[in-house]
Amino acid sequence: MKQILPNNRFCRTSAALVLALATLSCSTDGGDDAPSTGKATPYVTRVVEFRPAPGQFVNQLPEYSEGDTPEDMNRKALEAIGNNRRGMVSLGGFGGYIVVGFDHTIENRAGLCDFRVLGNAFYASGQSAYGSSEPGVIQVAWDANSNGRPDEDEWYEIAGSSYPTASESWLDKAAEAGNDTRTQLGYRITYHRPAQEPGAPTEEYIRWEDNLQQTGYLAMNSAHLQSYYPQWLTDDELTFEGTRLPQNGIDLSGAGTNYALYRFAFGYADNDTNESAASAIDIDWAVDASGSPVHLPGVDFIRIHTGVNQVNGWLGECSTEVMGVTDLHLTGEELPSEGIGR
Repeated sequence: MKQILPNNRFCRTSAALVLALATLSCSTDGGDDAPSTGKATPYVTRVVEFRPAPGQFVNQLPEYSEGDTPEDMNRKALEAIGNNRRGMVSLGGFGGYIVVGFDHTIENRAGLCDFRVLGNAFYASGQSAYGSSEPGVIQVAWDANSNGRPDEDEWYEIAGSSYPTASESWLDKAAEAGNDTRTQLGYRITYHRPAQEPGAPTEEYIRWEDNLQQTGYLAMNSAHLQSYYPQWLTDDELTFEGTRLPQNGIDLSGAGTNYALYRFAFGYADNDTNESAASAIDIDWAVDASGSPVHLPGVDFIRIHTGVNQVNGWLGECSTEVMGVTDLHLTGEELPSEGIGR
């Protein structure tokens, strides 16, 4: 196991704390929401970056207004999910992401889950295996150099139940339905801005292609007729890269009327209910780019991206929604990680 050694991060002097808070308050990312009490809050206080992929709730969660900049949208995202407000932001289709931060380091305590990403997953009536599970892949970063920013070499992925290969109980059912049931590490997708907005339902709305030589479209459905392409981003192409999970949506009716989104066992955002032990995360599940476990003393930043590339009929694309993040140690929830989801 790779050791990322602490540098007395949990023994900062008062002067260092003041300096850190001053640095955060001067950030230009447009998404700071530090509490005024001087006491650490268990919740998100900062949105470093919000970059969703196209999706049916994009430009609505949070709402885009003409002229909004990326900094404005960071602020709006924070207004929705910061400090336990439990509003909602949508990350759109595969790869869309948000990076959040805190006014303290979330401590990694041995044998315990350390935080929970809040989403809007739920079970179908009388079921616990499926319902609405739109899993987001989680990455964590410890600010080893104390520069107040997540550097690219500081990100580590939480190895959920389908990392590095898929191992869910429902995979055979998904394969029978024609789903792609592979976990694909290093998956890359590019979305193209549509030449014009249809303003009406269409199966061929936003074109995409990936690094597996596959192409397809995001559909526009009748429930959401606004632009699905993030309007504050000027790029005509949006490329995202990361771990792609097995397609978990299955049409139980066979007629396109009853889609079940099957739950992964553990380790993902917006996958299980916020009350479930399986929605909690142990920082010790983190792995490096080669898949080797790492030990982090804690995390300062969390990044979540939509993990599935799938359109489920009238339900639309699989899109991870985020309602916040909770430091379980500061809320007093002591949850052993051994056996979760296994």
